[in-house]
Amino acid sequence: MDQGRQVFSVDLLERYATKNRGMITCMASGNDVIVLGTSKGWIIRHDFGLGSSYDIDLSVGRTGEQSIHKVFVDPGGSHCIATVTGVGGAETFYTHAKWPKPRVLSRLKGLLVNAVAWNKQQITEVSTKEIILGTQDAQLFEMAVDEMDKREKYIKFLFELEELPEAFMDLQMETANISIGMRYYVMAVTPTRLYSFTGIGTLESVFASYKERAVRFMELPGEIPNRRVLIFLFERNHKAELHFFIKQRRAVHFAWLSGTGIYHGGLNFGAQHSNPNGDENFVESKALLDYSKLSEGTDVVKPSSMALSEFHFLLLIGNKVKVVNRISEQIIEELQFDISADSASRGVIGLCSDASAGLFYAYDQNSIFQVSVVDESRDMWKVHLDLKDYAAALANCRDPLQRDQVYLVQAEAAFANKEYLRAASFYSKINYVISFEEVTLKFISINEPEALRTFLLRKLDTLSKDDKCQITMISTWATELYLDKINRLLLEDDTAIENRNSEYHSVIQEFRAFMSDCKDVLDEATTMKLLESYGRVEELVYFANLKEQYEIVIHHYIQQGEAKKALDVLQKSSVSDELQYKFAPELIMLDAYETVEAWMANKNLNPRRLITAMMRYSSEPHAKNETHEVIKYLEFCVHQLHNEDPGIHNLLLSLYAKQEDDSALLRFLQCKFGKGREDGPEFFYDPKYALRLCLKEKRSRACVHIYSMMSMHEEAVALALQIDPELAMAEADKVEDDEDLRKKLWLMVAKHVVKQEKGAKRENIRRAIAFLKETDGLLKIEDILPFFPDFALIDDFKEAICSSLEDYNKQIEQLKEEMNDATRGADNIRNDISALTQRYAVIDREEECGVCKRKILTMAGDFRMAQGYLSAGPLAPFYVFPCGHSFHAQCLITHVTSCAHQEQAEHILDLQKQLTLLGSETRKDINGNRSDELVTSSTTADKLRSELDDAIASECPFCGELMINEISLPFIKPEETQHSASWDLRPQTNLANQRTISLPL
Repeated sequence: MDQGRQVFSVDLLERYATKNRGMITCMASGNDVIVLGTSKGWIIRHDFGLGSSYDIDLSVGRTGEQSIHKVFVDPGGSHCIATVTGVGGAETFYTHAKWPKPRVLSRLKGLLVNAVAWNKQQITEVSTKEIILGTQDAQLFEMAVDEMDKREKYIKFLFELEELPEAFMDLQMETANISIGMRYYVMAVTPTRLYSFTGIGTLESVFASYKERAVRFMELPGEIPNRRVLIFLFERNHKAELHFFIKQRRAVHFAWLSGTGIYHGGLNFGAQHSNPNGDENFVESKALLDYSKLSEGTDVVKPSSMALSEFHFLLLIGNKVKVVNRISEQIIEELQFDISADSASRGVIGLCSDASAGLFYAYDQNSIFQVSVVDESRDMWKVHLDLKDYAAALANCRDPLQRDQVYLVQAEAAFANKEYLRAASFYSKINYVISFEEVTLKFISINEPEALRTFLLRKLDTLSKDDKCQITMISTWATELYLDKINRLLLEDDTAIENRNSEYHSVIQEFRAFMSDCKDVLDEATTMKLLESYGRVEELVYFANLKEQYEIVIHHYIQQGEAKKALDVLQKSSVSDELQYKFAPELIMLDAYETVEAWMANKNLNPRRLITAMMRYSSEPHAKNETHEVIKYLEFCVHQLHNEDPGIHNLLLSLYAKQEDDSALLRFLQCKFGKGREDGPEFFYDPKYALRLCLKEKRSRACVHIYSMMSMHEEAVALALQIDPELAMAEADKVEDDEDLRKKLWLMVAKHVVKQEKGAKRENIRRAIAFLKETDGLLKIEDILPFFPDFALIDDFKEAICSSLEDYNKQIEQLKEEMNDATRGADNIRNDISALTQRYAVIDREEECGVCKRKILTMAGDFRMAQGYLSAGPLAPFYVFPCGHSFHAQCLITHVTSCAHQEQAEHILDLQKQLTLLGSETRKDINGNRSDELVTSSTTADKLRSELDDAIASECPFCGELMINEISLPFIKPEETQHSASWDLRPQTNLANQRTISLPL
């Protein structure tokens, strides 16, 4: 024990606590409330929580000397029961903290109450609920009091001891609310026995059941001569006490101060018993502390009173309190009291406890002493450790150093017993009291690699993530120990590999699980070297897989010819596609079907990077009916993935070209892969390469198609004529936008048809004429006549020649009709122009200008003459639009230039300026009489004025595009910003000077 600090301390609470009301005879406490009983029949209540105190005289109305035999206070400090003894016999009173006067319990008159059991779970400030009272006459009563009723609700007889009618000296009660009702647990002590009662229902029914069944009890000591002697011995030499220690409102252990020793144990009131009304024992871990352990000599001294804490007994022996550890039964310290001289004769009378406040009290005839607990559990771990109760010792440890000492004792005990694996487990939990090196040397010195490996593995579990170097070192060492174990097992048993249930296979599984757990802390290079040096290829591959070194894994599977396993690794999402490309040549040669299926499943692959592998596979010979896996993959890329890589299309085309059947090649060439894309190509292969390849492989029909795609129609038709004239005619008919070329191609076909005919002359002519009909009029008889021999008779062509002449005649008539339509159209246009020159508009006299709002018909003198314009008599120049809007010329110019963009406005102003200058020169010429220059100037002015009219009067500014464009303009122009700011409302700084002006309605 730590001798430097005391577990319990003693303080004088109050020296003269009875206020001259006699000497203290008994005391009880609860919730910082102390109630004293005196030798003159007074009870004195001290409430240290509220700082108040008052006394009550219970001897009023009684003759002779009266003394308080016992006082009892509930755990809440509100309810109090006191028994008074004197000449008139015993009498019991009840008082409440709020009552000025006590209430006598007349039903108990003449009975000496020695014990009270409070219902701690259900009691409240205003009601005691059911409580049990034990008397000197071996009887038990039930009572309940409500504070508001000012009297007891009832007092019932419960039980009486008949076999050995000893006085009940102390009582304790616990309750538990279970599904079928309220369960009661009652313990009662007499000078020689401890009784236990339990049952479900009411207290009355529980005790009534003991008429039919035996009462359970524990007896100490065994022989009692008779009741009178027992009572005498009890009163003069010993007083039995029963104490419960309460933790979280529930009793957890008890102690009985008996004549032989302290009988104590744990309590388990919450256990579910099979027979709810049986006499099940709820006491656990029972023990007896013999009084001989409390004395140094041969004389056995018995305590006169006791108190119970969580881990200790406080035993009053003489004027000292010996503190005994409940677990070790050793005295840990003695408490001394400052007893006044007038109390020295009797010394300390007794002890009591306050479970609610966690305090203990001692008292002599005048004074009260407070015994406080100061960290009583601090050394409990040592107590349990000395008793080898390691689990309890660990539960009571407060810091890692204490836990290390517990683990060290366990480890050394296991090591001494040669339980090395168990010792290794305990050593691994130690962090401070023994070094890592010492432990490892212990196991190395006795050649216990299994224990060493166990220690290392357990040590890994205790290290924090910050100890990276130590974790890596220990993990590597454990790896080597695993490998050594595996090799030793192989050497010891040659059949270990074949036997799946052997220790070898279990160690392999354990080793793999270890590598899986430690993959992030094991050094990759070091671990792989270890695995390689021990020849563990399978474990090397497993570790590489864990470390995502998939290249090693895949290479191993390829070496073993296991393409499917290699492809399964490649399908993992964490595997880089670069490995797909790297191992593609080897995999496709190993298993083409599975490889291509894997490629097709991975849509993120770039097929272009697989071309090397595909070409290698394609270069190998294949059976005639064998599915070409590369063609299958390329078709998937082209048709499903819509791949546009020219290399992929070229490779597929080359493979098609090498097949005996050219139908797949022709279908491929006819597909328009870019169809639907705007400005996209129709195909992605290289047509020149395709042409060279098809010519080399003698795929003539494919060559015709390629020539046609390349717009080499003459070559296409020429080659098609060698294969099939029908194909040549189809190719010639494809040309639509170039009539000359189309005609040329058909002439090529016609020449071939005429030259190839081998029948009679007349028959050949008829076939040639039929061919002309197939050209839809593109070729005439005169086009093919040169292909016939010179000696052919014209009679044979009479019908065709007549048909051709009729066609020419129809074309001439159609051209004449078109010329007549053009002449009539020109006449109509000239008439419309002439009508426009005579067009006029009527203006109302009051018509206003759309801009300045002044009358249009304003005299020139009243309105500024527009620059560049000559006045029309006395009127200012103006414009009138078909929509009805009218504008002065100058107003219209000003409005249009303000709304138009900068370039247009500058152009309008420039035209106006030129007109103004020409007007000035014209007036000078008139004054100078230069007629030739005047005519030239007038012509220029007309052109400028016409241009200005087009610029400002091409459409009405209020109805045309100019007005539509103004929608997007801001209401406030940039140059008007300062003016608009003057409209802003500003807060008034001085409202006091404002006046309210009423406006008449």
